[in-house]
Amino acid sequence: MTKFSVHRATLGEIDALWEILSEYYAAAKVVARDSQNELEKDYFGEGVGIWLATGESRIVGCVALRRFAAIQNAGEVKRLYVRPTDRGQGIASALYGALEKYSVDFGYRYLYLDTTEEMKAAQNFYQALGYENCPRYNDNPQATIFMRKELRSFDKQIPPK
Repeated sequence: MTKFSVHRATLGEIDALWEILSEYYAAAKVVARDSQNELEKDYFGEGVGIWLATGESRIVGCVALRRFAAIQNAGEVKRLYVRPTDRGQGIASALYGALEKYSVDFGYRYLYLDTTEEMKAAQNFYQALGYENCPRYNDNPQATIFMRKELRSFDKQIPPK
């Protein structure tokens, strides 16, 4: 696959979205999972969202943004995932780029995320985007690394695939 597109998900896509998130949960061995009802409540509205990458009439990746209630003007990046068969084509960068542009346009000043020691590729990806380690900000039992990025403008380059 070489052609893909990224769009913000709608509630009408909840079943397809649930399918790729379930795949992500299994692949990452996620313990603290959102229910389908929580997805509808937490990720559809202003200041939040889920972006999907599609190619060849199927969803190949996703990323989510939710409000970070503990800090004003901040969001949290969740669930960045690209199917293994579709990696290496810039899909993660395109998904993240759409999320960050939306965050800047919405007025967020900071983006936060958590990950694990085992997810070295994710750590490298986020560091290349300008994320820096920060103190623990949640009680996610699996997360061991916590990162934050200050959003200045959307003129920063997303690293190539």
